[in-house]
Parts: sequence; structure tokens; C-alpha cells
Amino acid sequence: MVQVRADHPTRQDGSVDIDAWLDRIQSRVPLTSPAVLHEACEWARELEQAAIAAENIWSETASSYLTGLEMAEILTDLKLDQDSLVAAVIYRAVRERKTDLLEVERRFGPVVSGLVDGVQRMAAISVSQNSARANAFSPQTQVENLRKMLVTMVDDVRVALIKLAERTCAIRAVKNAPTEKRYRVAREVFDIYAPLAHRLGIGHIKWELEDLSFRYIEPEQYKQIARLLDERRLDRQEYIDSVMSQLRGALEEAGVEADITGRAKHIYSIWRKMQRKGIDFSQVYDVRAVRILVPRVPDCYTSLGIVHGLWRHIPNEFDDYIANPKENGYRSLHTAVVGPEGKVLEVQIRTRFMHEEAELGVCAHWRYKGTDVDTASNAYEDKIAWLRQVLEWHEEMGDIGGLADELRVDFEPDRIYLFTPDGHVLDVPKGATPLDFAYRIHTEIGHSCRGAKVNGRIVPLNYILQTGEQVEIITGKKTGPSRDWLNSNLGYVNTSRARAKIQSWFKQQAREQNVQAGKLMLERELTRLALNGADYAQLIDRLHIRSQEDLFAAVGAGDLRLAHVANVAQQLVEPDRQSEQLELIPRRPTRQGPRSDVFIQGVGNLMTQLAGCCQPVPGDPIIGYITLGRGVTVHRADCANAILLQDRDSERLIEVSWGKEPVQTYPVEIYIKAYDRAGLLRDVSQLLANEKLNVLEVSTRTNRDDNYAVMLLTVEIPNLDLLGRLLGRINQLPNVIETRRNRQEGGA
Repeated sequence: MVQVRADHPTRQDGSVDIDAWLDRIQSRVPLTSPAVLHEACEWARELEQAAIAAENIWSETASSYLTGLEMAEILTDLKLDQDSLVAAVIYRAVRERKTDLLEVERRFGPVVSGLVDGVQRMAAISVSQNSARANAFSPQTQVENLRKMLVTMVDDVRVALIKLAERTCAIRAVKNAPTEKRYRVAREVFDIYAPLAHRLGIGHIKWELEDLSFRYIEPEQYKQIARLLDERRLDRQEYIDSVMSQLRGALEEAGVEADITGRAKHIYSIWRKMQRKGIDFSQVYDVRAVRILVPRVPDCYTSLGIVHGLWRHIPNEFDDYIANPKENGYRSLHTAVVGPEGKVLEVQIRTRFMHEEAELGVCAHWRYKGTDVDTASNAYEDKIAWLRQVLEWHEEMGDIGGLADELRVDFEPDRIYLFTPDGHVLDVPKGATPLDFAYRIHTEIGHSCRGAKVNGRIVPLNYILQTGEQVEIITGKKTGPSRDWLNSNLGYVNTSRARAKIQSWFKQQAREQNVQAGKLMLERELTRLALNGADYAQLIDRLHIRSQEDLFAAVGAGDLRLAHVANVAQQLVEPDRQSEQLELIPRRPTRQGPRSDVFIQGVGNLMTQLAGCCQPVPGDPIIGYITLGRGVTVHRADCANAILLQDRDSERLIEVSWGKEPVQTYPVEIYIKAYDRAGLLRDVSQLLANEKLNVLEVSTRTNRDDNYAVMLLTVEIPNLDLLGRLLGRINQLPNVIETRRNRQEGGA
């Protein structure tokens, strides 16, 4: 029969007493509706009984129903909410296909269903770990990347916590399983879930996962340390009791209110310290340890002074994690002293709140979510931000060099995680393209890249990748990057690593080749932007370059960006900066009234005033009324007078909105020549819509004899950089032959 855990309350027939179990849960965490959790427990039990009856089987191991109860108890210790407990109780039933997510949502709502779905997605990722371990990439790198990917795909921190609870149950349950299964579960828990618990700051879960995993991965070493600990346990406990009594008296005498406890050293942490420092068991100082919990931070330092006054401090064995918290938020004072009888003793000192943080991590802040407790809320949100963005678990620097500005961009914690066709996982900065991915794999793969597939579909090389996509790089026989890849307007590479590799390749080419290529690139770009009237002598003077040849060589080698040269050329060709970057008559801008936070949509220069009857404030829905001689009066949309005006004078009501001053834009005529095809105008329009640009005028003309189409578009552009990017994107559309700015004499 199914074994019921000894600490579960049971009925006379040996089954779990759900009512008693629920009472115990409620005594530890508040429930919004205990009946809902009770229903989840009964349903999970019914599903299991139905499955056993249908298959006519029974199990001597923990059932999915009992595992759900155990998971809920772990989450209760973490102070999670009712939705999380319900999801934990029914998760295994969904995973084992005894029911589905639609039924979960029908019974318990979308939040619970979403949590169960999230835990399932995490389980799916961890399955790929075993296959990833066997391939050409470093196993350590694969584990790190899988760990990161697992975290970035979590939308709700509760999902990670439920999964941690489930894996804790799993590692507890394999005690009597075959050796191979024990090792497999322990390896996964040790590589992925114990570090995840550490990063979330959940100390007691982390220690249990590490110790149990170590027990099955290194059984002989585990038994040896456990035996040494057992041999000295009684003597050590007597010693700790004596130390605690002495400390308690000294703190009371100083007026410090404190809780003092002995701290058990975990077996894995003892072994790790022995390995790291190359010492034997007798030299592990913190086997004897005490912990002091005090109300306030100043009490921590007062207690530290008392400890150092009682016993001699060991040099280089003091850490102030209060002033300098660990990256997972852990805060405490750690010191080692020579205690009574000349034995080394470790002392940890922290506030009670810090202790709760150390044990519960992100869960310690759960109760403050949505309240006005700033400190706790900030800490909670910081850890959620870490969970979603993965703050530098393992950064691969490559040989990038001194590109400081771009490195700062690459060091943003917002990274994405991608699969190779063989199941490897690689991380790249958010916004990366297939070319960035190719250079992330290997420099030569990047140099020979000629195309890419994402999820089996051919995509352009400037496609922006998303987490979870499978990317296949198509390489050619010819090795060498294209110079267009360095043109930032075309968007081929967005990471400093890839750009540095491409620049390095071109620097190794002959100077003559760079000069020729740079001249061609620069002339083409200036012509396209209608800046080909630039004087090269003035241009090299402005750029502080010695000669025109050096200018072309720098552009050809990638040391000088085309966009930067184009901006300097524009200043020379269009010295009148009154119309910003585009020496064109600006479109009449949206006007604002005397108050700078109200803007009028679609009208000229009208002054505005706020209506005295309703006195709207920024954020209120508003509407404007054109008065006679006093401009536009702004009312709240629900103002009684405004409602009356809608019936009486609706033609004088206009749309208004709150907002910052609109960005100044300028009309630019763009010339496009292409081989005519169906959908050409649609593709151009879609590209303009993606860039959120307003089109003022469009004309198209098709020559049926040679099948050429010529399009003239007048588009509102805010600056030259965007114009360059837009021309580059249009030029990449199928059948497009030429794209350039159509600059006519005398203005637009």
C-alpha cells in the first residue's frame, strides 16, 4: 500500500486526515479560503484513486497525492499564498496526466492553472539537461546555461518556488530507489535546483538539497564526514552549551536582547571547505558555531564587540555581509575566534529579519508585496528582477577588448537563451541577431555565416532573436564577413563581441582593400542620404583624420562608423541647424497652451486653459472646447458642463491629451526603385508602421515595359540616424533595387 508520511495526521484507516492537516497549515500561514485548498486535496486524492482503480496497480512509494501534500507543507514554511499551495497539491496529478490544465482552470481559476503550467515548463527544460551533457560543449557551460534558461522562462517567482518544493520531495523520496536513479535525481538537483535556492536566498532548502545530493553523488565521502560528526557530537554539544551560557550572560550585562542558538554545520559545506582549502576535518573551524539574533542592526555590531572582547579574534576570518551583502541578498556578520579551551569557534550575528531573509530569501518579502513597506518591497522586487533577468551567473567575456560603451550594453542583465539544433543552450544579450549568435558559437562560424534558420524557418540575418528559439547557422565555403555587417543602420550585429570580431578580420586585410571598400561604402551612404555634396577636406578636418585615404581605410576596416561620418557630413552640407538635423522646413508642430502639460491634437496655435468647474489634473480623462476668443478650455471628460456641451455644441469639442512635448519631426521625400511585384507597397508600409513613422504622401509609378516600379514617399523623420536605418531596411526588401533620400533644390 501507499506509505503515508509519519508526520501527516491520519485517520483510523491510515489515510491522511485532511481536516487536521488543513488546521495545521492554517496555524502557520493565513488562507483566504480554506475550503478551496480542502477541495484541491480531495480532488487530488480522487484522481489518484481513480487512476489506481483503472490500472489495477498500487505503489509502495509516495503517491502523487501525498507528494502534493508534502510540497504544500514545504511552501507553507516559505510563507507562500493559497494559490501556490493549491497548485502544489494538484501539480503531480497534471504532470502524470490524471487531469489537464483546462480542468484546473475551470475548478480553481487562471492563476492556479498558470502556476501549474509554469512548473511544467520548468520540468521540460530540466529534461534536456541529460542530452546537453553529452555533446561537444562544456558540461559546466551547459549546466550554467540551462540553469539560466530555466529562470528566464519563469513569469512568476512562485513557479520557481513550487518547483523547488517538488524537487525537494523528489530527492527525499529516492532513498530506497536504484543507485542509477538516485544519482540522476541528485545530479539534477545539485546542478540546477540547489544553486537556484541559493540565488533566491532560501537557506534551509539549499542546505537540504546540497546535503541529500552529496549523499548520493559522493556516498563514501558523505559517510566519512557524517561518522566524524557523530563521533564528536556529544562533546561538541556540551562545549556549545557552555559557550552559549557565557555569551548570554555577557550580552545581558550589556543590555542587548538576543537569542543564541548552536548552528549545525552541513556535511556538504564541510566537505567543500576541506576541498577548497586542502585541509582535513580537524581544521574545519566552524564545525563549532553559534548564532546570535538581535532586534536591530546597531545591536549586531555591539554584539560583535562583546564577542571579540571575550575571545581573541582570528585574523582574516571576519566578513561583514551587512555592509557588503552577498549577491543573493544575504546579510550577516561572520567572525571566528579562539574560544574556551583554545578551540576555534565561529559566531554569526544578524537581526531577526536578516535571519528570516537568510532562511526564506525571496519568500521573506512575500507578505509585503503590494503594501507600503518600502524596504521589504524593494528587496522583493530586486529578487524578482534577478529571477527574470539572471544577474550575471556566468558571463563569457571572449576577447572583446576595450569597447567600454558597448560592453556596458552587453553587461545589462537582460539576456536571452537560445537552442542550437543539437540541443545546446547559449546566452546572448537581448536584441541579438543570428549573426551575433554565430559569433557567440565560434569566430569562424560567424565569418562564414551566409544565412540562418530559426525554428526551421529561413530568417534574415538582422532578425531579432527571442528566448527559447532554435537557431541554425548556414555557412558557406567562402570565409569572410561582409562590410555591410558593420553598418549599424542595417542592424546585422548588435553585440560588441560580434562587432569586434568583424573589425578584427578587416584590420588584418590589406590596407588597399580597406581603402577601396571604405570609399565605396562611404560614397554609397552619402549618396543615399543626399549628402554627397560634402567636402572631403572639411570632413577629414572635422573627424581629426590625417588624409582622405585614412578616412576610407578607417571606414573599410570598421574603425569608423558610417553613421558617425554621415552625421558630420550633414553638418557640413546643411549648416543651418535651425531645423535640427534635416535642413528642411519642419511640419507645423503640435502646439501647446500656456500650461506645458496639455497638448492639442490636430489644431494650430491655440492657447489652452483649465476649466474652473471641474479643475482637471494630469491623468484625468479630458476633452477640449473651443471658446470664442479664449482658446481651448480643457474639461474633465465626465464634467457635467462637458456632457452638456456634447449635446449643445458638439462641433466645437476637440480631442486633447496630457503629455510631454512631442518629438519634432521633418518631412523627408524617399525615392524607391524596385522590380514590380505584388505586395511591394504593403511591405514598405508595414516597415514604416513598425518604425512608428507617419507617412504624409505616397505616389507610385510602374513602367510596364521594363517592369520597374518607382515610389516617392514623404515621411516624417525625427533625425538622420533613423533615416539611415529606414533606408537600409527598405533596401533589404525583396526586389528593391535602389533607395535614397530624394532631395530637391529649394526645400522639400
